[in-house]
Amino acid sequence: MIVKNEGDCIGRCLNSVKHAVDEMIIVDTGSSDDTIDICRSAGAAVYSYEWNDDFASARNYGLERATGDWIIWLDADEEVDEADADKLREMLSGTEADLFSIQLINYYGKQADDYHVLQMAHPRMFRNRMGFRFVNPIHETLNITEVLTTPELQKRMVLAPIKVRHYGYLDEIVDAKQKGDRNLSLLFKQVSIEDKNPWLYYHIASEYYRLKQYQHSFQYVNRAIVLFLSEGMTPPSLLYKLKYSILLSLGSFHGAYPAIEKAICLYPDYVDLHFYKGLLLHFLGKTEKAIEAFDRCLELGDHQWSHLTQKGLGSFQAWYYKGLCLEQVNRQEAIHCYEQALLLHPDHQEAALALARLQTGE
Repeated sequence: MIVKNEGDCIGRCLNSVKHAVDEMIIVDTGSSDDTIDICRSAGAAVYSYEWNDDFASARNYGLERATGDWIIWLDADEEVDEADADKLREMLSGTEADLFSIQLINYYGKQADDYHVLQMAHPRMFRNRMGFRFVNPIHETLNITEVLTTPELQKRMVLAPIKVRHYGYLDEIVDAKQKGDRNLSLLFKQVSIEDKNPWLYYHIASEYYRLKQYQHSFQYVNRAIVLFLSEGMTPPSLLYKLKYSILLSLGSFHGAYPAIEKAICLYPDYVDLHFYKGLLLHFLGKTEKAIEAFDRCLELGDHQWSHLTQKGLGSFQAWYYKGLCLEQVNRQEAIHCYEQALLLHPDHQEAALALARLQTGE
């Protein structure tokens, strides 16, 4: 891990994994709180590193000091799921894989609960001394295609039954650490160096979206899409998720539909896109087609890992919005939909209010 002033959460992270690993390597980039003491008391080796606005460089500094055959990399505001940590050694025994993606659970909103989650597969475990290194000064990632250079080799990357919970984008933490301003500053600095990198524009768009600056966000996500296309590459699915999230936030329903159909053609199994399509059709008054879209969401479900997905769009949220659509068509079916939403999410306030309204005949 690389850390700076993480005394409020670093202990939780280390405790979640320390019994399952042989060594814990911490690269500290200038902590002034008790982070270093907490790390050392947990048995971690701590190395100081002068911060140079480059997350990949700091991670590689730590990687060079790792002696194990396998590496798992984490952030201080994460923890390995208690039920999964013991699977780490068992999973590696005799495996032919070179790289594992874990199931990353990102909490958002006011507090961490399992109903406000963005989830995706994320490459986090890899064989040491194969040439894996971190790239990109911000939103660093592994140089996977440089090491696993062919489709056959890329089959050696598999999804692990390991959940890692990430708390760093809860509202209180984002506000306290001013992550948005920091990230935008680093991203724009990097754009001045490599202005053709589409991922930089995507990450800028994401930061503006979190800041609710939707017009700026839309400008940059479109730039990212254009750059991918200019390189003859299909833009990754999460770019389209962001684009249509922005258009919904702006109320630009006619601007988003039927254009979203093209994105769905590229990613027909992406539940979030089908859900956004359902919302657009609902807001445009196309009730029957909206119901079809929400039914498709329920068919796809919530357990996708190949895309960045919002929990609930393939379950309780789809049931709720299907209920809204059905209120003018079939009252009893609408009641059933709200009941299903509440079975899956008992604290879904909108579904509870809608159900009470229909049952009392208001």
